[in-house]
Amino acid sequence: MTGTPALLLTLAPIVAPIAAAAAAYLMGWRRPVAIATVAAAAIVLIAGAWSATWTADGGEVAAGNWLRIDALSGVMLIVIGAVGVVATWAGIGYLDDELATGHTDVEGARRYGVLVPLFLAAMVVAVLANNLGLLWAAVEGTTIVTAFLVGHRRSRRSVEASWKYVMICSVGIALAYLGTVLVNYAAEHAGVEGSLDWTQLVAHAGELDPGVMRLAFALLVVGFGTKAGLVPLHSWLPDAHSQAPAPVSALMSGVLLPVAIYALARYRVIAVASIDPSFVRGLLLAVAVASLLLAAGLLLAQQDYKRLLAYSSIEHMALAVVGLAIGTPLAIAATLLHIVGHGLGKAVLFCSAGEILAREGTTRIDAVRGLFARTPVLAGLFGAGLVALLGLPPFSLFVSEIGLIRAVGGAGAWWVAAVVLLLLLVVFVAISGKAAGFLLGGPPSRDPGASAPAAGSPGAVGTVPTVAGLRVSTVVPLAGALVAVAVLGIVDWPLGGLLRAAGQIVGTR
Repeated sequence: MTGTPALLLTLAPIVAPIAAAAAAYLMGWRRPVAIATVAAAAIVLIAGAWSATWTADGGEVAAGNWLRIDALSGVMLIVIGAVGVVATWAGIGYLDDELATGHTDVEGARRYGVLVPLFLAAMVVAVLANNLGLLWAAVEGTTIVTAFLVGHRRSRRSVEASWKYVMICSVGIALAYLGTVLVNYAAEHAGVEGSLDWTQLVAHAGELDPGVMRLAFALLVVGFGTKAGLVPLHSWLPDAHSQAPAPVSALMSGVLLPVAIYALARYRVIAVASIDPSFVRGLLLAVAVASLLLAAGLLLAQQDYKRLLAYSSIEHMALAVVGLAIGTPLAIAATLLHIVGHGLGKAVLFCSAGEILAREGTTRIDAVRGLFARTPVLAGLFGAGLVALLGLPPFSLFVSEIGLIRAVGGAGAWWVAAVVLLLLLVVFVAISGKAAGFLLGGPPSRDPGASAPAAGSPGAVGTVPTVAGLRVSTVVPLAGALVAVAVLGIVDWPLGGLLRAAGQIVGTR
């Protein structure tokens, strides 16, 4: 598809969030503005689904040389839109409660209302960019926007987490910039027209200097790997995710990290054609296994449920990079399905965790016991999200993890399959053991001098419709996300063709 329809399809998911941000800036945080933000995320989702009708059979939607949708970017549009709808919808009640409890003020709410849709817009630009320089700039844009969102409450810990995020991710994005400059250098010396145009680079990848590309790819893996929360520059992630507003944590974990993985997928296509594929595989596997090992060890020792979810994100991004390393069409399709399931599941968990924190007043796992007995709907949503993230049926992560193991075994890397399965078992034991008491245990013993959780917790405000004390506006998107992850684990038709087409774009046989 080209011409005016293609231009509309590529611009609509960018313009809609920017328009929502402008409305928030002009009008402040109001219900119509909040609904407009949800609608903007829905437009991103619709654009991704609509583009699938052209890209699932290998086609593309091109708007000039700068913006382009193929099957890979179509999958990512769907992820951004779906997670965006869940996070912005659940975020309406979250921000209402922040205002009611005095954790933010009118200006803080306005700032939140502006930054969240700008965050969505930056991620959309990243996945639609056909120019790798624009891709880098969009990822850098997400760093700027989310730095202010992480420090939303302006407490000492949130500001500290925000600065840590900025400092570490700035190092990472600077390394990615150097890698991008080297790719540009190699392309110019090879006489490639439009030296950072992805389609041109793929077409002429075999002509690029292998030495320059080897260094460039190493820098890109560390640089974009930092944004994905991978070893070695991963330490920003647990602090940022634990301090950011719950809906922002959902967007960061469910979409921002996968966008960095998406950038690596784009560069992988160029790298395997220009340098030794064993170098590409070895480097990606080293980063993935090290990250998975780190996450498994830290999950065993973790006593904070929001940080537990953050370390779980490192684990799942490491699994995605294992798929990139293997690089067959099956591995890439399984990786993308994993990203979809992880995004929706983690959106449910972080938004639920925000509700739990508002009620319990603590993020310590041992201080929250027997949640099912007190708030069954909230506990059910959180528990189902954990089941999904642990890769149990009927959820799609069960299918994607089996697909990844099959792909690893099919590539002859049985030692990798053995290590991954062992570490997944450690993760399963760590999370399920902590979740048992958290959800099913007896009531916590409270310090006599400690204050009880504040009254007026979410769902208790005036005439707001509730289900067992939880806002309907929170229950509906979270339950819908869980249903979607379950459907994707049972039937193939919603995304199967698109995932296979994306696998053919990135994957090598």
